[in-house]
Amino acid sequence: MRQARKRLGDLLIEVGLITPEQLQTTLEEKSKNQKIGEALLQRGFITEQQLIEVLEFQLGIPHISLFNYPFDTNLFSLIPKETARRNLIIPLKKEGNKLFIAMADPMDYIMIDDLRLSTGFQIQPVIATKDDILRTINKFYNIDDGFEELLGEFQQKENGRIDDVTDLDSPIVRLVNQLLSAAVLQRASDIHIDPQETKVVVRYRIDGVLRVERVLPRHMQGVLTARIKIMSNLDITEHRIPQDGRIKLNLDYHPVDLRVSTLPTVYGEKIVMRLLDMSSTLNDLRKLGFNSLNMKRFNELIEKPTGIVLITGPTGSGKSATLYAALNKLNSENVNIITIEDPVEYQLEGINQIQVNSNVGMTFATGLRSILRQDPNIIMVGEIRDKETAEVAIRASLTGHLVLSTLHTNDSIGTVTRLIDMGIEPFLLASSLSGVVAQRLVRKVCRDCVEIHEPSKREIEIFSKRGMKIERISRGKGCSSCNMTGYKGRVALHEVLIINDELSRAMMNGESFQKLKELAQKNKTIFLIDDGLLKIKQGLTTTEEVLRVAILE
Repeated sequence: MRQARKRLGDLLIEVGLITPEQLQTTLEEKSKNQKIGEALLQRGFITEQQLIEVLEFQLGIPHISLFNYPFDTNLFSLIPKETARRNLIIPLKKEGNKLFIAMADPMDYIMIDDLRLSTGFQIQPVIATKDDILRTINKFYNIDDGFEELLGEFQQKENGRIDDVTDLDSPIVRLVNQLLSAAVLQRASDIHIDPQETKVVVRYRIDGVLRVERVLPRHMQGVLTARIKIMSNLDITEHRIPQDGRIKLNLDYHPVDLRVSTLPTVYGEKIVMRLLDMSSTLNDLRKLGFNSLNMKRFNELIEKPTGIVLITGPTGSGKSATLYAALNKLNSENVNIITIEDPVEYQLEGINQIQVNSNVGMTFATGLRSILRQDPNIIMVGEIRDKETAEVAIRASLTGHLVLSTLHTNDSIGTVTRLIDMGIEPFLLASSLSGVVAQRLVRKVCRDCVEIHEPSKREIEIFSKRGMKIERISRGKGCSSCNMTGYKGRVALHEVLIINDELSRAMMNGESFQKLKELAQKNKTIFLIDDGLLKIKQGLTTTEEVLRVAILE
Protein backbone atom coordinates (compact mmCIF):
# COMPACT_ATOMS: atom_id res chain seq x y z
CA MET A 1 0.00 0.00 0.00
CA ARG A 2 1.33 3.46 -0.91
CA GLN A 3 2.35 5.59 2.04
CA ALA A 4 0.34 8.82 2.45
CA ARG A 5 2.37 11.82 1.38
CA LYS A 6 3.13 14.43 4.02
CA ARG A 7 1.86 17.94 3.44
CA LEU A 8 4.44 20.50 2.35
CA GLY A 9 3.84 22.81 5.33
CA ASP A 10 4.37 19.97 7.83
CA LEU A 11 7.58 18.93 6.06
CA LEU A 12 8.94 22.49 6.18
CA ILE A 13 8.21 22.65 9.93
CA GLU A 14 9.81 19.21 10.43
CA VAL A 15 13.11 20.27 8.82
CA GLY A 16 13.09 23.52 10.83
CA LEU A 17 12.72 25.97 7.92
CA ILE A 18 9.54 27.60 9.23
CA THR A 19 7.67 27.75 12.53
CA PRO A 20 4.05 26.55 13.02
CA GLU A 21 3.09 30.22 13.61
CA GLN A 22 4.53 31.28 10.24
CA LEU A 23 2.65 28.47 8.51
CA GLN A 24 -0.59 29.42 10.27
CA THR A 25 -0.37 33.15 9.36
CA THR A 26 0.51 32.28 5.74
CA LEU A 27 -2.47 29.92 5.46
CA GLU A 28 -4.78 32.62 6.83
CA GLU A 29 -3.42 35.45 4.61
CA LYS A 30 -2.82 33.68 1.28
CA SER A 31 -5.29 34.01 -1.58
CA LYS A 32 -7.62 31.11 -2.35
CA ASN A 33 -5.84 29.71 -5.43
CA GLN A 34 -2.29 30.43 -4.28
CA LYS A 35 -0.10 27.43 -3.47
CA ILE A 36 1.34 27.31 0.04
CA GLY A 37 4.92 27.14 -1.29
CA GLU A 38 4.43 30.34 -3.33
CA ALA A 39 2.84 32.15 -0.38
CA LEU A 40 5.76 31.25 1.94
CA LEU A 41 8.24 32.42 -0.72
CA GLN A 42 6.40 35.71 -1.14
CA ARG A 43 6.66 36.41 2.59
CA GLY A 44 10.38 35.60 2.63
CA PHE A 45 10.04 32.74 5.15
CA ILE A 46 11.90 30.33 2.83
CA THR A 47 14.05 30.62 -0.29
CA GLU A 48 13.20 28.99 -3.61
CA GLN A 49 16.17 26.64 -3.22
CA GLN A 50 14.94 25.44 0.21
CA LEU A 51 11.44 24.90 -1.19
CA ILE A 52 12.83 22.84 -4.07
CA GLU A 53 14.87 20.62 -1.75
CA VAL A 54 11.78 19.83 0.33
CA LEU A 55 9.66 19.26 -2.81
CA GLU A 56 12.34 16.87 -4.07
CA PHE A 57 11.96 14.86 -0.86
CA GLN A 58 8.15 15.08 -0.90
CA LEU A 59 7.60 14.17 -4.57
CA GLY A 60 10.68 12.03 -5.18
CA ILE A 61 11.55 14.19 -8.23
CA PRO A 62 15.23 15.25 -8.46
CA HIS A 63 16.17 18.94 -8.53
CA ILE A 64 18.80 20.46 -10.77
CA SER A 65 20.87 23.65 -11.03
CA LEU A 66 20.85 25.03 -14.57
CA PHE A 67 23.96 27.15 -13.96
CA ASN A 68 26.58 25.90 -16.50
CA TYR A 69 24.36 22.94 -17.50
CA PRO A 70 25.46 21.39 -20.86
CA PHE A 71 22.22 22.03 -22.80
CA ASP A 72 21.41 20.34 -26.08
CA THR A 73 20.28 23.48 -27.94
CA ASN A 74 18.68 21.40 -30.74
CA LEU A 75 15.93 20.43 -28.28
CA PHE A 76 14.82 24.05 -27.90
CA SER A 77 13.03 23.77 -31.25
CA LEU A 78 10.61 21.26 -29.61
CA ILE A 79 9.19 23.88 -27.23
CA PRO A 80 8.43 27.42 -28.49
CA LYS A 81 9.89 30.29 -26.47
CA GLU A 82 6.45 31.64 -25.49
CA THR A 83 5.35 28.23 -24.13
CA ALA A 84 8.62 27.81 -22.23
CA ARG A 85 8.35 31.29 -20.69
CA ARG A 86 4.65 31.08 -19.81
CA ASN A 87 4.87 27.64 -18.20
CA LEU A 88 8.42 27.97 -16.80
CA ILE A 89 9.82 24.87 -18.49
CA ILE A 90 13.05 24.12 -20.38
CA PRO A 91 14.18 20.95 -22.22
CA LEU A 92 17.38 19.41 -20.81
CA LYS A 93 18.27 16.22 -22.70
CA LYS A 94 16.74 13.15 -24.32
CA GLU A 95 17.50 9.51 -23.60
CA GLY A 96 15.80 7.05 -25.97
CA ASN A 97 12.11 8.00 -25.96
CA LYS A 98 12.41 10.04 -22.74
CA LEU A 99 12.65 13.83 -22.75
CA PHE A 100 13.94 15.41 -19.52
CA ILE A 101 12.24 18.74 -18.78
CA ALA A 102 13.19 21.20 -16.00
CA MET A 103 9.97 22.62 -14.47
CA ALA A 104 9.24 25.18 -11.78
CA ASP A 105 6.03 23.26 -10.99
CA PRO A 106 6.57 19.51 -11.55
CA MET A 107 2.97 18.86 -10.43
CA ASP A 108 1.52 20.59 -13.50
CA TYR A 109 0.25 17.31 -14.98
CA ILE A 110 -1.77 19.05 -17.72
CA MET A 111 1.42 20.65 -19.03
CA ILE A 112 3.25 17.29 -18.90
CA ASP A 113 0.43 15.69 -20.93
CA ASP A 114 0.48 18.53 -23.48
CA LEU A 115 4.23 18.14 -23.88
CA ARG A 116 3.91 14.37 -24.34
CA LEU A 117 1.38 14.91 -27.12
CA SER A 118 3.22 17.76 -28.85
CA THR A 119 6.73 16.23 -28.73
CA GLY A 120 5.92 12.52 -28.92
CA PHE A 121 8.31 11.76 -26.04
CA GLN A 122 7.69 10.37 -22.56
CA ILE A 123 8.20 13.38 -20.27
CA GLN A 124 10.54 13.06 -17.27
CA PRO A 125 10.21 16.17 -15.04
CA VAL A 126 12.97 17.56 -12.82
CA ILE A 127 12.62 20.59 -10.53
CA ALA A 128 14.50 23.88 -11.10
CA THR A 129 13.99 27.36 -9.65
CA LYS A 130 11.83 29.86 -11.50
CA ASP A 131 14.73 32.35 -11.77
CA ASP A 132 17.07 29.67 -13.08
CA ILE A 133 14.60 28.67 -15.82
CA LEU A 134 13.87 32.27 -16.87
CA ARG A 135 17.60 33.09 -16.94
CA THR A 136 18.23 30.06 -19.18
CA ILE A 137 15.33 30.93 -21.52
CA ASN A 138 16.68 34.48 -21.89
CA LYS A 139 20.20 33.20 -22.47
CA PHE A 140 19.57 30.40 -25.00
CA TYR A 141 16.35 31.30 -26.78
CA ASN A 142 17.56 34.88 -27.25
CA ILE A 143 21.06 34.04 -28.44
CA ASP A 144 20.22 34.47 -32.12
CA ASP A 145 17.01 36.36 -31.57
CA GLY A 146 17.80 39.65 -33.20
CA PHE A 147 21.38 40.20 -32.10
CA GLU A 148 23.29 38.58 -34.98
CA GLU A 149 20.70 39.89 -37.43
CA LEU A 150 21.08 43.35 -35.98
CA LEU A 151 24.86 43.28 -36.26
CA GLY A 152 24.65 42.28 -39.92
CA GLU A 153 22.05 44.93 -40.61
CA PHE A 154 24.14 47.75 -39.17
CA GLN A 155 27.46 46.61 -40.59
CA GLN A 156 26.72 48.50 -43.80
CA LYS A 157 25.15 51.68 -42.47
CA GLU A 158 25.99 54.01 -39.63
CA ASN A 159 22.44 54.66 -38.38
CA GLY A 160 19.15 52.80 -38.64
CA ARG A 161 16.08 54.32 -40.27
CA ILE A 162 13.30 55.66 -38.02
CA ASP A 163 10.97 52.80 -39.02
CA ASP A 164 13.58 50.31 -37.69
CA VAL A 165 13.12 51.95 -34.31
CA THR A 166 9.32 51.90 -34.29
CA ASP A 167 8.62 48.60 -36.06
CA LEU A 168 7.86 46.10 -33.27
CA ASP A 169 9.45 43.21 -35.18
CA SER A 170 12.70 45.00 -35.97
CA PRO A 171 15.91 43.64 -34.40
CA ILE A 172 16.63 46.83 -32.40
CA VAL A 173 13.20 46.66 -30.72
CA ARG A 174 13.84 43.03 -29.83
CA LEU A 175 17.31 43.87 -28.50
CA VAL A 176 15.98 46.64 -26.21
CA ASN A 177 13.23 44.31 -24.93
CA GLN A 178 15.86 41.64 -24.24
CA LEU A 179 17.99 44.10 -22.24
CA LEU A 180 14.94 45.15 -20.18
CA SER A 181 13.77 41.54 -19.62
CA ALA A 182 17.22 40.44 -18.48
CA ALA A 183 17.43 43.42 -16.09
CA VAL A 184 14.05 42.60 -14.51
CA LEU A 185 14.99 38.94 -14.22
CA GLN A 186 18.30 39.69 -12.52
CA ARG A 187 16.57 42.18 -10.18
CA ALA A 188 18.72 45.08 -11.40
CA SER A 189 17.88 48.50 -10.00
CA ASP A 190 19.47 50.46 -12.87
CA ILE A 191 20.54 49.90 -16.48
CA HIS A 192 23.49 52.01 -17.68
CA ILE A 193 24.16 52.44 -21.41
CA ASP A 194 27.64 53.96 -21.65
CA PRO A 195 28.97 55.18 -25.02
CA GLN A 196 32.74 54.79 -25.37
CA GLU A 197 35.20 55.53 -28.18
CA THR A 198 34.96 52.13 -29.90
CA LYS A 199 31.95 50.43 -28.26
CA VAL A 200 28.76 50.83 -26.22
CA VAL A 201 28.78 49.12 -22.82
CA VAL A 202 25.54 47.98 -21.16
CA ARG A 203 25.84 47.58 -17.38
CA TYR A 204 23.34 46.51 -14.72
CA ARG A 205 23.39 47.62 -11.08
CA ILE A 206 22.47 44.53 -9.06
CA ASP A 207 22.31 44.77 -5.24
CA GLY A 208 24.12 48.10 -5.45
CA VAL A 209 27.06 46.87 -7.56
CA LEU A 210 27.51 47.61 -11.28
CA ARG A 211 28.57 44.84 -13.65
CA VAL A 212 28.92 44.61 -17.42
CA GLU A 213 26.06 42.74 -19.09
CA ARG A 214 26.83 43.24 -22.77
CA VAL A 215 29.24 45.12 -25.06
CA LEU A 216 27.72 46.39 -28.33
CA PRO A 217 29.54 47.76 -31.40
CA ARG A 218 29.80 51.55 -31.59
CA HIS A 219 27.70 51.88 -34.80
CA MET A 220 24.58 50.59 -32.95
CA GLN A 221 24.61 53.51 -30.52
CA GLY A 222 22.45 55.91 -32.55
CA VAL A 223 19.57 53.53 -33.16
CA LEU A 224 19.69 52.15 -29.59
CA THR A 225 19.45 55.68 -28.17
CA ALA A 226 16.65 56.56 -30.61
CA ARG A 227 14.61 53.49 -29.62
CA ILE A 228 14.86 54.24 -25.90
CA LYS A 229 14.01 57.93 -26.47
CA ILE A 230 10.91 57.00 -28.49
CA MET A 231 9.78 54.61 -25.74
CA SER A 232 10.16 57.34 -23.11
CA ASN A 233 8.58 60.16 -25.22
CA LEU A 234 11.78 62.20 -25.45
CA ASP A 235 12.91 64.44 -28.31
CA ILE A 236 15.07 62.21 -30.55
CA THR A 237 16.52 65.20 -32.43
CA GLU A 238 17.93 66.83 -29.28
CA HIS A 239 21.40 65.53 -28.34
CA ARG A 240 22.93 68.54 -26.58
CA ILE A 241 20.94 68.81 -23.35
CA PRO A 242 19.98 66.22 -20.68
CA GLN A 243 16.43 64.86 -20.88
CA ASP A 244 14.20 62.92 -18.47
CA GLY A 245 11.32 60.58 -19.26
CA ARG A 246 9.40 57.50 -18.19
CA ILE A 247 8.60 54.13 -19.74
CA LYS A 248 5.65 51.97 -18.67
CA LEU A 249 5.38 48.53 -20.22
CA ASN A 250 4.51 44.90 -19.56
CA LEU A 251 7.42 42.48 -19.49
CA ASP A 252 7.04 38.76 -18.88
CA TYR A 253 3.41 39.29 -17.82
CA HIS A 254 4.05 41.90 -15.16
CA PRO A 255 4.12 45.74 -15.26
CA VAL A 256 7.48 47.53 -15.23
CA ASP A 257 7.96 51.23 -14.64
CA LEU A 258 11.27 52.82 -15.71
CA ARG A 259 12.63 56.30 -15.10
CA VAL A 260 14.91 57.34 -17.98
CA SER A 261 17.64 59.96 -17.90
CA THR A 262 19.92 60.98 -20.82
CA LEU A 263 23.16 62.94 -20.48
CA PRO A 264 25.33 64.27 -23.34
CA THR A 265 28.95 63.01 -23.00
CA VAL A 266 32.02 63.28 -25.25
CA TYR A 267 31.09 60.06 -27.10
CA GLY A 268 27.35 60.60 -27.31
CA GLU A 269 24.40 60.32 -24.94
CA LYS A 270 24.72 58.19 -21.82
CA ILE A 271 21.40 56.68 -20.74
CA VAL A 272 20.49 55.47 -17.26
CA MET A 273 17.20 53.69 -16.69
CA ARG A 274 16.02 53.24 -13.09
CA LEU A 275 13.72 50.24 -12.67
CA LEU A 276 11.02 51.13 -10.17
CA ASP A 277 10.03 48.01 -8.32
CA MET A 278 6.33 48.52 -7.64
CA SER A 279 6.28 45.80 -4.99
CA SER A 280 8.82 47.57 -2.79
CA THR A 281 6.68 50.69 -2.44
CA LEU A 282 4.02 49.07 -0.40
CA ASN A 283 6.74 47.95 1.89
CA ASP A 284 5.67 47.17 5.33
CA LEU A 285 7.84 49.14 7.77
CA ARG A 286 8.51 45.84 9.55
CA LYS A 287 10.22 44.48 6.44
CA LEU A 288 12.76 47.30 6.14
CA GLY A 289 15.28 45.78 8.56
CA PHE A 290 14.78 48.09 11.58
CA ASN A 291 15.95 46.47 14.83
CA SER A 292 13.38 46.50 17.64
CA LEU A 293 14.60 49.68 19.42
CA ASN A 294 14.96 51.64 16.15
CA MET A 295 11.55 50.40 14.99
CA LYS A 296 9.90 51.60 18.22
CA ARG A 297 11.64 54.99 17.97
CA PHE A 298 10.82 55.50 14.28
CA ASN A 299 7.15 54.67 14.87
CA GLU A 300 7.03 57.22 17.71
CA LEU A 301 8.56 59.86 15.40
CA ILE A 302 6.08 59.42 12.54
CA GLU A 303 3.09 59.18 14.87
CA LYS A 304 3.72 62.66 16.31
CA PRO A 305 1.21 65.22 15.00
CA THR A 306 3.88 67.89 14.30
CA GLY A 307 7.60 68.26 13.72
CA ILE A 308 10.11 67.35 11.02
CA VAL A 309 11.44 63.83 10.48
CA LEU A 310 14.43 63.65 8.13
CA ILE A 311 15.79 60.55 6.39
CA THR A 312 19.39 60.92 5.26
CA GLY A 313 21.93 59.00 3.23
CA PRO A 314 23.61 59.02 -0.19
CA THR A 315 21.80 58.37 -3.51
CA GLY A 316 20.48 54.82 -3.74
CA SER A 317 20.42 54.14 0.00
CA GLY A 318 16.69 53.34 0.10
CA LYS A 319 15.49 56.67 1.54
CA SER A 320 12.46 56.79 -0.78
CA ALA A 321 11.43 53.23 0.15
CA THR A 322 11.50 54.15 3.86
CA LEU A 323 9.54 57.37 3.24
CA TYR A 324 6.88 55.56 1.20
CA ALA A 325 6.61 52.81 3.82
CA ALA A 326 6.07 55.48 6.50
CA LEU A 327 3.43 57.25 4.34
CA ASN A 328 1.76 53.91 3.71
CA LYS A 329 1.47 53.32 7.45
CA LEU A 330 0.07 56.82 8.06
CA ASN A 331 -2.28 56.74 5.05
CA SER A 332 -5.93 56.65 6.15
CA GLU A 333 -9.21 58.37 5.28
CA ASN A 334 -9.05 60.85 8.14
CA VAL A 335 -5.72 62.49 7.23
CA ASN A 336 -4.80 64.66 4.25
CA ILE A 337 -1.35 63.66 2.96
CA ILE A 338 0.30 65.78 0.24
CA THR A 339 3.74 65.12 -1.25
CA ILE A 340 5.97 67.22 -3.51
CA GLU A 341 8.61 65.17 -5.31
CA ASP A 342 11.15 65.35 -8.11
CA PRO A 343 10.27 63.06 -9.79
CA VAL A 344 7.18 61.27 -8.44
CA GLU A 345 8.65 57.76 -8.31
CA TYR A 346 5.63 55.75 -7.20
CA GLN A 347 1.97 56.63 -7.36
CA LEU A 348 0.22 55.87 -4.07
CA GLU A 349 -3.54 55.60 -3.76
CA GLY A 350 -5.19 58.09 -1.42
CA ILE A 351 -2.17 60.44 -1.40
CA ASN A 352 -1.98 63.72 -3.35
CA GLN A 353 1.35 63.84 -5.17
CA ILE A 354 2.85 66.91 -6.88
CA GLN A 355 5.64 66.85 -9.46
CA VAL A 356 8.31 69.58 -9.27
CA ASN A 357 8.63 71.53 -12.54
CA SER A 358 11.29 74.24 -12.34
CA ASN A 359 10.64 75.32 -15.99
CA VAL A 360 7.36 76.91 -14.90
CA GLY A 361 8.61 78.01 -11.49
CA MET A 362 7.16 75.03 -9.56
CA THR A 363 10.06 74.44 -7.17
CA PHE A 364 10.03 72.58 -3.84
CA ALA A 365 9.70 75.88 -1.96
CA THR A 366 6.84 77.37 -4.05
CA GLY A 367 5.01 74.02 -4.14
CA LEU A 368 5.37 73.71 -0.38
CA ARG A 369 3.87 77.18 0.18
CA SER A 370 0.84 76.20 -1.92
CA ILE A 371 0.46 72.89 -0.07
CA LEU A 372 0.07 74.80 3.22
CA ARG A 373 -3.12 76.40 1.85
CA GLN A 374 -4.56 72.92 1.12
CA ASP A 375 -5.24 72.04 4.79
CA PRO A 376 -2.74 69.13 4.99
CA ASN A 377 -2.01 66.97 8.05
CA ILE A 378 1.14 65.32 6.71
CA ILE A 379 3.51 66.77 4.11
CA MET A 380 6.28 64.86 2.37
CA VAL A 381 9.00 66.91 0.64
CA GLY A 382 11.08 64.75 -1.73
CA GLU A 383 14.34 66.47 -0.83
CA ILE A 384 15.58 69.54 1.03
CA ARG A 385 18.18 71.04 -1.33
CA ASP A 386 18.41 74.67 -0.27
CA LYS A 387 17.82 77.14 2.55
CA GLU A 388 14.47 78.32 1.14
CA THR A 389 12.93 74.81 1.10
CA ALA A 390 14.35 74.08 4.56
CA GLU A 391 12.83 77.29 6.00
CA VAL A 392 9.37 76.65 4.54
CA ALA A 393 9.47 73.04 5.80
CA ILE A 394 10.43 74.21 9.30
CA ARG A 395 7.66 76.84 9.37
CA ALA A 396 5.18 74.18 8.19
CA SER A 397 6.19 71.89 11.07
CA LEU A 398 5.91 74.74 13.58
CA THR A 399 2.35 75.51 12.44
CA GLY A 400 1.02 72.06 13.31
CA HIS A 401 2.03 69.74 10.44
CA LEU A 402 4.09 66.57 10.35
CA VAL A 403 6.78 67.02 7.67
CA LEU A 404 8.79 64.10 6.25
CA SER A 405 11.77 64.73 3.99
CA THR A 406 15.23 63.57 2.89
CA LEU A 407 18.65 65.19 2.96
CA HIS A 408 22.07 64.09 1.66
CA THR A 409 24.34 63.82 4.71
CA ASN A 410 26.69 61.16 6.07
CA ASP A 411 25.10 60.54 9.45
CA SER A 412 22.27 61.68 11.69
CA ILE A 413 24.22 64.28 13.72
CA GLY A 414 25.82 65.68 10.56
CA THR A 415 22.26 66.61 9.49
CA VAL A 416 21.95 69.09 12.37
CA THR A 417 25.25 70.82 11.54
CA ARG A 418 24.43 70.78 7.79
CA LEU A 419 21.10 72.57 8.31
CA ILE A 420 22.75 75.19 10.54
CA ASP A 421 25.45 75.67 7.85
CA MET A 422 22.64 76.19 5.30
CA GLY A 423 21.64 79.23 7.32
CA ILE A 424 18.76 77.86 9.43
CA GLU A 425 18.50 79.57 12.83
CA PRO A 426 19.46 77.07 15.58
CA PHE A 427 16.42 78.02 17.74
CA LEU A 428 14.04 77.25 14.81
CA LEU A 429 15.76 73.93 14.16
CA ALA A 430 15.74 72.94 17.83
CA SER A 431 12.01 73.57 18.16
CA SER A 432 10.97 71.84 14.92
CA LEU A 433 13.25 68.81 14.38
CA SER A 434 11.79 65.63 15.93
CA GLY A 435 14.34 63.13 14.72
CA VAL A 436 16.75 62.01 12.01
CA VAL A 437 17.13 58.56 10.44
CA ALA A 438 20.44 57.87 8.69
CA GLN A 439 20.25 54.88 6.36
CA ARG A 440 22.53 52.71 4.19
CA LEU A 441 21.95 49.52 2.18
CA VAL A 442 24.21 46.47 2.46
CA ARG A 443 24.05 43.21 0.51
CA LYS A 444 22.55 40.19 2.28
CA VAL A 445 24.34 36.86 2.47
CA CYS A 446 22.68 34.42 0.02
CA ARG A 447 20.54 32.02 2.07
CA ASP A 448 21.08 29.18 -0.41
CA CYS A 449 24.87 28.94 -0.18
CA VAL A 450 25.55 30.35 3.30
CA GLU A 451 28.47 28.86 5.24
CA ILE A 452 29.45 29.50 8.86
CA HIS A 453 33.05 30.62 9.50
CA GLU A 454 35.22 31.46 12.49
CA PRO A 455 35.69 35.24 12.79
CA SER A 456 39.14 36.55 11.83
CA LYS A 457 41.38 38.32 14.34
CA ARG A 458 40.54 41.68 12.71
CA GLU A 459 36.79 40.99 12.98
CA ILE A 460 37.10 40.13 16.68
CA GLU A 461 38.98 43.44 17.15
CA ILE A 462 36.28 45.43 15.32
CA PHE A 463 33.52 43.95 17.50
CA SER A 464 35.44 44.41 20.78
CA LYS A 465 36.09 48.08 19.83
CA ARG A 466 32.30 48.59 19.90
CA GLY A 467 31.91 46.51 23.09
CA MET A 468 30.52 43.38 21.40
CA LYS A 469 31.57 39.76 20.99
CA ILE A 470 31.40 37.66 17.83
CA GLU A 471 31.60 33.88 17.65
CA ARG A 472 30.63 33.05 14.07
CA ILE A 473 30.38 34.83 10.74
CA SER A 474 28.09 33.89 7.85
CA ARG A 475 29.39 34.05 4.27
CA GLY A 476 27.96 32.89 0.94
CA LYS A 477 30.24 30.64 -1.10
CA GLY A 478 28.44 31.44 -4.39
CA CYS A 479 25.72 29.47 -6.19
CA SER A 480 23.49 29.77 -9.25
CA SER A 481 20.75 31.66 -7.42
CA CYS A 482 23.13 34.50 -6.41
CA ASN A 483 25.12 34.52 -9.66
CA MET A 484 28.19 33.20 -7.81
CA THR A 485 28.51 36.40 -5.74
CA GLY A 486 27.57 34.96 -2.32
CA TYR A 487 25.05 37.81 -1.86
CA LYS A 488 21.37 38.06 -2.74
CA GLY A 489 19.10 40.98 -1.88
CA ARG A 490 19.84 43.93 0.40
CA VAL A 491 19.03 44.97 3.94
CA ALA A 492 19.09 48.48 5.44
CA LEU A 493 21.24 49.70 8.34
CA HIS A 494 19.67 52.49 10.39
CA GLU A 495 20.71 55.13 12.88
CA VAL A 496 17.68 56.73 14.54
CA LEU A 497 18.47 59.96 16.39
CA ILE A 498 15.70 61.28 18.62
CA ILE A 499 15.99 65.01 19.35
CA ASN A 500 15.25 65.21 23.09
CA ASP A 501 15.34 68.30 25.35
CA GLU A 502 19.07 67.95 26.07
CA LEU A 503 19.95 67.80 22.36
CA SER A 504 17.61 70.74 21.62
CA ARG A 505 19.37 72.86 24.23
CA ALA A 506 22.79 71.88 22.88
CA MET A 507 21.70 72.83 19.33
CA MET A 508 20.44 76.23 20.52
CA ASN A 509 23.70 76.86 22.35
CA GLY A 510 25.70 76.02 19.22
CA GLU A 511 27.51 73.08 20.84
CA SER A 512 30.15 71.15 18.84
CA PHE A 513 29.56 67.99 16.77
CA GLN A 514 31.42 65.95 19.42
CA LYS A 515 29.17 67.23 22.24
CA LEU A 516 26.02 66.36 20.22
CA LYS A 517 27.45 62.88 19.61
CA GLU A 518 28.05 62.34 23.35
CA LEU A 519 24.45 63.33 24.10
CA ALA A 520 23.18 60.94 21.39
CA GLN A 521 25.27 58.13 22.93
CA LYS A 522 23.86 58.93 26.34
CA ASN A 523 20.37 58.57 24.83
CA LYS A 524 21.27 54.99 23.70
CA THR A 525 21.35 55.86 19.99
CA ILE A 526 22.41 52.85 17.90
CA PHE A 527 24.91 54.20 15.36
CA LEU A 528 25.17 52.86 11.79
CA ILE A 529 28.28 50.80 12.55
CA ASP A 530 26.61 49.22 15.61
CA ASP A 531 23.46 48.32 13.67
CA GLY A 532 25.71 46.81 11.00
CA LEU A 533 27.58 44.70 13.55
CA LEU A 534 24.27 43.50 15.01
CA LYS A 535 23.21 42.40 11.51
CA ILE A 536 26.52 40.52 11.08
CA LYS A 537 25.78 38.71 14.36
CA GLN A 538 22.35 37.75 13.00
CA GLY A 539 24.08 36.27 9.93
CA LEU A 540 22.39 38.76 7.56
CA THR A 541 25.51 40.36 6.08
CA THR A 542 29.32 40.37 6.20
CA THR A 543 31.92 42.63 7.83
CA GLU A 544 33.21 43.80 4.41
CA GLU A 545 29.74 45.03 3.45
CA VAL A 546 29.21 46.94 6.70
CA LEU A 547 32.65 48.60 6.56
CA ARG A 548 31.92 49.62 2.95
CA VAL A 549 29.10 51.92 4.12
CA ALA A 550 29.80 52.73 7.79
CA ILE A 551 32.87 54.29 9.39
CA LEU A 552 34.55 52.51 12.29
CA GLU A 553 35.74 55.04 14.87
